[in-house]
Amino acid sequence: MSTIYDKYEAVIGLEIHAQLQTNTKAYSSDKNEYGATPNTNVSVVTLGHPGTLPMYNKTAINFAVKMGLACDSKITQDMIFARKNYFYPDLPKGYQITQDETPICTGGKILIKTEDGQDKEVALTRIHLEEDAGKSIHDLDPYNTLIDLNRAGVPLIEIVSEPEIKSPVEAYNYVTEVRRLVRYLEICDGNMEEGSLRCDANVSVMLKGAKKFGNRTEVKNMNSMRNVQKAIEFEIKRQIDLIEQGETIVTETRSFNAVNGSTVSMRSKEAANDYRYFPEPDLQPIQVTQEYVEGVKKQMPPLPHFLFKKYTQEYGLSEYDANVLTDDKSIALYFEEVTKNTTNFKSASNWVTVTVKSYLNEKAIEINEFPVSPKQVADIIDLIDAGKISNSIASQKIFPMLIESPSKTALQIAEENNLIQNSNADEITELIEKALSKFPDKVEEYKAGKKGLLGLFMGEVMKLSQGKADPKMASKNLKEFLEK
Repeated sequence: MSTIYDKYEAVIGLEIHAQLQTNTKAYSSDKNEYGATPNTNVSVVTLGHPGTLPMYNKTAINFAVKMGLACDSKITQDMIFARKNYFYPDLPKGYQITQDETPICTGGKILIKTEDGQDKEVALTRIHLEEDAGKSIHDLDPYNTLIDLNRAGVPLIEIVSEPEIKSPVEAYNYVTEVRRLVRYLEICDGNMEEGSLRCDANVSVMLKGAKKFGNRTEVKNMNSMRNVQKAIEFEIKRQIDLIEQGETIVTETRSFNAVNGSTVSMRSKEAANDYRYFPEPDLQPIQVTQEYVEGVKKQMPPLPHFLFKKYTQEYGLSEYDANVLTDDKSIALYFEEVTKNTTNFKSASNWVTVTVKSYLNEKAIEINEFPVSPKQVADIIDLIDAGKISNSIASQKIFPMLIESPSKTALQIAEENNLIQNSNADEITELIEKALSKFPDKVEEYKAGKKGLLGLFMGEVMKLSQGKADPKMASKNLKEFLEK
């Protein structure tokens, strides 16, 4: 059943600020450190005292180029920085050093999934470098706003999309992919709750098929990907309701209230000329050479969309498995090492995504703390494929023993603990005869058509063999024995 909302389509553009994981701030030697005592990571440079001069942080430039390369952006060769002037209590200099006419990266794209699972490229306008403001704290003092300037001057990249996102779900997927990229590149931890990744959404609506965008609002203060989705959902509905009532959408900045899922007006939206941009006089122009860009390329890890394509198209894995493997860079790189030592990619995927990840979750540790090497996991897979051990023996006995004795091989553990699978046809036949002799009445029932009893017989064979009978051979021989 259609509603008034079906007449409209949303137009969404996202601006994502990612704090860069440098040791020092963007233009000073002050520490870039989260959680320090308020106002301790500051100096006269951060505070903008007269006579002080900023200086470039080369690592921040390196990180911005990495992100640009990951997004297929064009890297600007000759660039200058600009002053963006505005007053805010936690902006000690009264201006922000940013980039205006020469952003470090232009164009590019982010690859996402649409609501129906189709691939979509969202074009980027630009990625530029700038510094963060400090933090205003409103909930510690009932009468005053407190200011912490530790964050002032922390380097950021701002990733600005074209208004090509069409739904709250696409916006969620976009932010998810950006966070995954910055984590893969190790340029930002992507933690939205701590504010190291922040998203502003520009939202407007128009009648389907219209050419002209409606008036947009900018929504801020969304501290999770789910809240980005919720805020956009609310804002789309709010704007459509106002238009249907004959009202005009006011171009403004709004804040998202996570408690009740609504947006509220903060202030009218500034125009670019309100900021009085002009070239930063205290920083020289920078030239990013092609040679430098090529050097950064060599530092790049394999990226998630490349690995996803490889796993689904070359390895034949499902999209679900590929998504689980590529969600975390450290897991993906571990899996990469496993597949260098085995060609059973499906089994490798199952071991990494199920067995290994379950252990990590149970122990609350990261993959770099996991004692079993990728080569050892591949060895377990090869032993199973060679029929020397069963899956159950591998996961229930050899894997735990390998964790306790990581210096040993899977084969050594299997041999030392008498776990090598029995593939001797004569011995298995003897076990089958013993198992069936225990259930003569059930054998007759099976032969009369009750085929579900095969599991009972198979369980007894495995029990008599202490789990060491080759299950494939045992099952095949058991069926043949019963069909005589």
